[in-house]
Amino acid sequence: MSASLAQARLYFVTDAATPSDLLRAALDGGVDMVQLRDPSATDDELLAAGERFRSACDGAGAPFWVNDRPDLALAARADGVHVGQDDLAVADARRGDLLVGLSTHSPEQFEAGLHSGADQLSVGPVWETPTKPGRPAAGLDYVRHAASVDTDVPWFAIGGIDGSNVEQVVEAGASRIVVVRAIRDSADPRAAAAALCAALDRRPVGAAQ
Repeated sequence: MSASLAQARLYFVTDAATPSDLLRAALDGGVDMVQLRDPSATDDELLAAGERFRSACDGAGAPFWVNDRPDLALAARADGVHVGQDDLAVADARRGDLLVGLSTHSPEQFEAGLHSGADQLSVGPVWETPTKPGRPAAGLDYVRHAASVDTDVPWFAIGGIDGSNVEQVVEAGASRIVVVRAIRDSADPRAAAAALCAALDRRPVGAAQ
């Protein structure tokens, strides 16, 4: 899955209640990684959802991630686990062949993340978002900073990104993004994913800012 991660551009994070048809529509529209994140769900609910997520991702050849919990990631046969700054360290989260993603919210955290052994980083939140209440926006300047760093570690801009502002994120230098509501809450998840991919196509992975 490391090769799939290197080429991934549109990362969809969603909750345990997300139905299989929505997942498949998002993947058909161009989503190439999916994360199961639901702090309110029980372990049993997460594992039940993990079966649907695993099946949908297998059908599309897309990496499947679980948030925060490497034990549940392994039990759900996920490809990776994503941790935050206040969660397990990257080295402690890595179990077996699990990929590890790490959230970063500042240039200092981004620099540390590059040396943490993480397989991918998130950069944000670009804008404040209800999925991370109380987390102040890092802004487009943080995206510009990440884009100025010469690194082979894939990084994804995250936080309040949707069809109305994705062009700003791309112009700031991002070639990969994470979205939640832009696809989950769309009346047409496939079309929403396709529109986001079209915006990302204007900045190929690895393009200079």
